[in-house]
Amino acid sequence: MGTLEEAKEYFYKDNYAVMSGIEIDEVSEDHVRCSMKIEDKHRNAYGGIMGGSIYTLADFAFAIASNFCRDKATVSLVGQASFLNMSKGSVLYADTRLIKDGRTNCFYEVMISDDTGRDIAVVTFTGAHVERR
Repeated sequence: MGTLEEAKEYFYKDNYAVMSGIEIDEVSEDHVRCSMKIEDKHRNAYGGIMGGSIYTLADFAFAIASNFCRDKATVSLVGQASFLNMSKGSVLYADTRLIKDGRTNCFYEVMISDDTGRDIAVVTFTGAHVERR
């Protein structure tokens, strides 16, 4: 596993995450934390945060946790988001938790919260380990 700086350098190539304003805050073998400052571009017609913005934050954190931190090439098979609360904050955080890492598949939970401490969503991912290109 590499350093935080190496993760930032590698994932800088993830254009959609970069364009969305997502930052990588922490990386370790067991945990990844990403953040996204909420801007007008993240809001829907009602003024809430677009579900796709929340999912993108979770998906990016999963990608880092399952590929960079585990030294395995992984693609997502299933991603499911459950939206819990509207955010009252100005920053969203994605915190990963590895539930199982098997020979061919893995399972992660990504908790999305805001800077007020409010739980916003929980997103689960099933990933498949593939040959690294």
